[in-house]
Amino acid sequence: MKTSSHEEKIRTGQKPPGFVYKILRIFTVIHPGEGPTVILLALNIFLVIMSYSILKPLRTGLFLAKYSPETEAYLAGVMAFVFIFFNKMFSRLASKVSRQLLITFVTFFFVSNLVVFFVLDLMGTPLSTIGPIYYVWIGIFSVMVIAQFWAFANDLYTEEAGKRLFPMIMIGQNIGAAIGSSIAYFFVDIIGLYPLMLLAGAILGTCVVLTFIIHKREIRKPGYKEGEITAKNEQIKEEEKPLKKGGGFRLVFKSRYLLYIALLILVLNLVNTTGEYIRKNIFKREAQKIVQIDEAKEKEYEEALAQSISKLDSGFHFLVNILAIIIQLFLVSRIFKWVGVRGAIMVLPLVALGGYFFLAFGASLIVVRWAKAFENSTDYSLMNACRAALYLITSREEKYKAKTVIDTFFVRAGDMLTGLFVFIGTTYLAFNVERFARLNIAIIVIWVILCLLIIKEHKKLSVKRTEYRSG
Repeated sequence: MKTSSHEEKIRTGQKPPGFVYKILRIFTVIHPGEGPTVILLALNIFLVIMSYSILKPLRTGLFLAKYSPETEAYLAGVMAFVFIFFNKMFSRLASKVSRQLLITFVTFFFVSNLVVFFVLDLMGTPLSTIGPIYYVWIGIFSVMVIAQFWAFANDLYTEEAGKRLFPMIMIGQNIGAAIGSSIAYFFVDIIGLYPLMLLAGAILGTCVVLTFIIHKREIRKPGYKEGEITAKNEQIKEEEKPLKKGGGFRLVFKSRYLLYIALLILVLNLVNTTGEYIRKNIFKREAQKIVQIDEAKEKEYEEALAQSISKLDSGFHFLVNILAIIIQLFLVSRIFKWVGVRGAIMVLPLVALGGYFFLAFGASLIVVRWAKAFENSTDYSLMNACRAALYLITSREEKYKAKTVIDTFFVRAGDMLTGLFVFIGTTYLAFNVERFARLNIAIIVIWVILCLLIIKEHKKLSVKRTEYRSG
């Protein structure tokens, strides 16, 4: 006589999966005991990205109200040099404190900066001063905070578990982005730019508490016995130690695999930032049509233009994030299952190629909005999951230090190249936005080649890792 799976679990002493596990299994394969940490991590990145998504449209409004998209592209290059200093400081701190303290220090540093911006506004600091400073600051903030979260997540999971669970955690990231951009859209006119910064800072501060809870939960998993020497205890002690000495740049240039990832991120960001230059050109033109205040009233005009651009930008990001949620919920885990991480990294360049093909023939507002929406939503969902999963086969030092260098310096190096291309294109070649779209098509070819090189190195490292474990 056959018994049901439920009766079999009761007979063998196993508890049937609860309601939460049944829900989670709709989106990915999840094993007993993994649910609580996955939910906490998803909530953590939900809050991190919500905070960032509130702040991101403010950057566009504060900067473009006073400066041109060309100036924005040039300033983005400054961040690449700033990150050399920040990465050195981060590597030194990571070698002296535990991962928990490292995350706490970095997070509260950025929260305190938001209070400073609020005070600067109260002191009557002009937009021409705050705009560029805020632009550089949020460029640093966005990549540092997100990079350290995914380094922490990589530290918690094996390669097999990460491939299964990262798509689930990414759902929290995409929902946070949608809610954050909608908060910016609906409240920027009501409470203003700077109070929104304080709201984002308060949200970010709660992430420190969540990280502490996740950390404590992980070290109390089965196998941990206080005061005894066990394999689990030794693993926990190793994870709580400060990282070995050495900088992230050295780790990147020492490994062919990491160097290819770094170049991939540089090229990806070069394509994306050039696309953002195209989009912001169109958005600023549209905002200038909307604002009715006399341009002679400089301060009032600048503030109205800043709010108008911020509203267009937050509306765009809301669209992007809704698409990203759909992709994350219904496609990412399935793409990982069908073609793995190695096949998944090829999707975004193909999506971008299609988008810039249409832009090359006419960059109207509707074409720009939807082409960039599909590119960015695929980047924020599938490609972000790929970028995190690529580090599952790397060492702890590479997860924290090398990943931070790649996600900061090499991302902004792509911005710097965009600034160079924009300068040459607008100053000497009389490029319009359609010609910049054609330039992106050529760069995407290089992107595809780098993907193929990463696939080759990933296969080699995966084989070595399997042989090491079995040996």
